[in-house]
Amino acid sequence: MPDLAPTEIARALEMRRFGQTYRVIARQLRRPVSTVHRSIQRFRETGTYVRRAGQGRKRRTSSRDDRFIRLRVRRNPRLTAVQARHDERTVRRRFEEAGLGSFVPAKAPRLEVNHRRNRLTFAQEHRLWNADQWSKVLFSDECRILLNRIDGRQRIYRCKGERYIQTNFETTVAYGGGSIMVWAGICLGARTDLVVIDRGSLTANRYIREVLEENVVPFAPYIGDNFVLMQDNARPHTARVTQAYLNDMNITVMEWPARSPDMNPIEHVWDLLKRKVKSRIPAPANVGELRIAVVEEWRRLSQETIDNIILSMPRRVETFPGYMKSSKMYHFSQIAFTRKICS
Repeated sequence: MPDLAPTEIARALEMRRFGQTYRVIARQLRRPVSTVHRSIQRFRETGTYVRRAGQGRKRRTSSRDDRFIRLRVRRNPRLTAVQARHDERTVRRRFEEAGLGSFVPAKAPRLEVNHRRNRLTFAQEHRLWNADQWSKVLFSDECRILLNRIDGRQRIYRCKGERYIQTNFETTVAYGGGSIMVWAGICLGARTDLVVIDRGSLTANRYIREVLEENVVPFAPYIGDNFVLMQDNARPHTARVTQAYLNDMNITVMEWPARSPDMNPIEHVWDLLKRKVKSRIPAPANVGELRIAVVEEWRRLSQETIDNIILSMPRRVETFPGYMKSSKMYHFSQIAFTRKICS
């Protein structure tokens, strides 16, 4: 039971001075007899109505236990408080004292042993490349842009209990309300035109006809000797007919490790382009307006920003998952290079 308030203690003392028993006083105050007795005794000892400051609850764990808990969660970040110790509240307090918070894990493609081995090989082969060598590479990729995209960046300010008020909803549309597929390439000092892939999916023949013939082959003389095309391992890129065409045109293709979008600088350019399109006022209302907006924003992108992203390739290789780690394959990390050069 809570201790008596100062006014209650004063009243109890006055009643006690007139000879009332503790039981009568407790009945008048509607408090337990032990509480009344303890409060009066404390006033007689300290001369104050305020409760003495205690030493606080005794810690349930020793310093050795604390070190053990921190070590376990460092080794396994997905370990829950209940799993680490039966006393969940105690463990959570130790987490807070150690500066460990609960966060959503970063997302990255799942890497098998062969993927990590290929990524390590790529990093070793290109770790000594300088800016001049990276300037010979045309980084290319396809991207699908949705008309209505939920990217998790939108924030709202609201009070507690107002989560489901109509004005606080972010509405969604099935399949994003429509989308367009685009292709582009970037290099130091220039970029290709944005290719909008209409009417169907991108096949190997369409990739050759609409992308390679009309954009990559004419762009190669701009870069000059030692031109290298970077493309991922999508099926239209690795098809036999595509490889045969590239060999006939004497175009060197960079051997790109699978499941490595974190290393392709154009991924950051796509992210920047999507943000530019989403921030347009008024926003595109249909797929036709979306296409116009994407093409316009592509032309408005700063070439300096694109160059800065490409010049980050040496740092990307240095932070390539596995390169700076132990040579044993099972020690490789899946940490992605997440620094946003364009932000």
